[in-house]
Parts: sequence; structure tokens; C-alpha cells
Amino acid sequence: MPRFDLSLPELQNYAPQVREPRDFDDFWSSTLSESRAVAHAPRLVEVDTPFTTLDVFDVTFSGYGGDDVKGWLTVPRATEGPLAAVVEFNGYNGGRGIPVERIGWASAGYAHFLMDTRGQGSTWGSGGDTPDPHPTGPAAPGFMTRGIEDPSTYYYRRVYTDAALAVDAVRAMPQVDARRVGVVGGSQGGGIAIAAAGLSTNVIAAMPDVPFLCHFERAVGMTDTDPYQEVARYLSVYRGAEDRVFDVLSYFDGVNHAARATAPALFSVGLLDPICPPSTVFAAFNRYGGTDKAIEVYHFNQHEGGQSFQWTAQTRFIGERART
Repeated sequence: MPRFDLSLPELQNYAPQVREPRDFDDFWSSTLSESRAVAHAPRLVEVDTPFTTLDVFDVTFSGYGGDDVKGWLTVPRATEGPLAAVVEFNGYNGGRGIPVERIGWASAGYAHFLMDTRGQGSTWGSGGDTPDPHPTGPAAPGFMTRGIEDPSTYYYRRVYTDAALAVDAVRAMPQVDARRVGVVGGSQGGGIAIAAAGLSTNVIAAMPDVPFLCHFERAVGMTDTDPYQEVARYLSVYRGAEDRVFDVLSYFDGVNHAARATAPALFSVGLLDPICPPSTVFAAFNRYGGTDKAIEVYHFNQHEGGQSFQWTAQTRFIGERART
């Protein structure tokens, strides 16, 4: 993949003004208040696994509108006192899978919560378990245009609300030190992590890895790959709907959510990434509201980014900020 975006010096200074609704904060405040008002306490059921050093719990917590959302909580066995926690969000169309798949964070000494993404889980991995029971209007195949007629019905309104309430739920778990909770995710999960950091308070670390869902208008016009191309295909049918679509997407743009986040942040970017173009990642990073922030740049990588190298950097980053 040849370089196709701005040069690195240009990227480091790329901080565009994107569409931002006047009622952005009111929209999200009322959305979260309505869902928190009907939320139930998380339900944890321990599951049998072959692990001898980890315990795993099947979790059901209350997400958007009181909907049940699933997740896995994995914790190191025989540890004393509540633990710092990492809440992880998944990549596009992946589910929470089965509980033996993600043990790195718990093996490193953290309580790890992997949130299932509603309606997703049927393209890669080992499946998902959370339906999305809300009807929407006509949409392109995929999730990017579901409910795109209005911000109140848009699919990611529900997902971002689930993410913020996942942080709430994890803080309520007896295994977790509520003062030490961070968020992490790659691709779609990175975009959700940015939103969760902006919609939650007192997060100790936000670690978006090659984040998706940022700077929509540039991404949709720049990349010819999915998932952004779902929006382009929708607009190729609904000619003239650009303003409406991008107005709706502005409520969910990671650039706007990043501007409201203040937690210490570690981003990553692949300069050859054709799925989440580097300028869209830097747009969110450069507009990020916190001053304690860094970005790992992988000069010759595409959407895989740093993989295990990035995870190792994340453990160092949150470890320095999780110490009490």
C-alpha cells in the first residue's frame, strides 16, 4: 500500500474543524440520563474454564434504554483487594467470542471487561450474544447507516451509550477499584473508546488503537474500503442526502468526542492504513482535550497497526497511571 495521505509533519499539525451540533452536549447528557434512570445492577455468573490462574464471569449489564448487554469479566485468581480495570471495546462486526480468547489484561494483573457490541459478531471471531432490538429505516448492509435518518435513532447512539454504561457497570463490580478504570479498543473499538472517555468521568487512561469513527466527511471521501464505504453506497442511492447524513454523523464523530475527553490518552496510527486513514486518526488525536497524550506511529503498517507491540505499550501507559 503506497502512502496516500498527508506527510507526517502535516499530520502532526492536522486539527480540522469538523461539524459540531449546537446541542451535542445536551443530546448526550439527556441520552445517558435516560438510560441510567432505567439501569439495573450488573449480573455476574462465574463460568467454568480450563484456567488455573484466572476467573471468568459471564456479565449482563444495562445499556441503552435498559437493554441487556453481555460481556466477559476476567480477573486474576487469588488477588487481594479491588483491582484496576480495563474496559475493552471490539472491532467492527466482532462479538465477545468465548471466554478463553482474551486473557492478556487479566494475566497482567487487571480486571478485564470485554463488552459485546450489540447486533454484531457474525463476520469474524467466535460470535456475539447481544441483539439490537431497535428497528431502523432503510440502510446499506452493515451498521454504518442504520437509523441514520436522525441522531436519536442512529445505531451508534445505542453503542456509545452501552460503552459509557459499561464503565458504570465495571465500577460497580466488587472486583474493581472504581477509581482506576481505563478504556481500550482497536478500530471500531478505538472509536468507541474515545466516545467512552468523552462521555465518562475520571477515566484513568484512554487507549484508542487505529481508531475508526473519526472525521467522517474526510474518511468517506478518501477511502474506498468498508466500513466507511457503507456510507458512500447509501449516499449513492439517497442522492442529495449528504447534509442530513453528515449532520447525524457529527453527533458520533470521534473528533467531537475526543475534544471533550481529558483522561490520559495513548493513540496509535498506521501510516499506510487504508481503512482508517491516518489524517482521520490525527484529527481526533490533535483535538483531544487532555494534555497527557501520546501517539504511537507505525510508519509501514496498515490497519493492523502495532498489534502486540502496541498492547505492550498500552500496559506500560496504564500501569504508570494506575498506581495508587
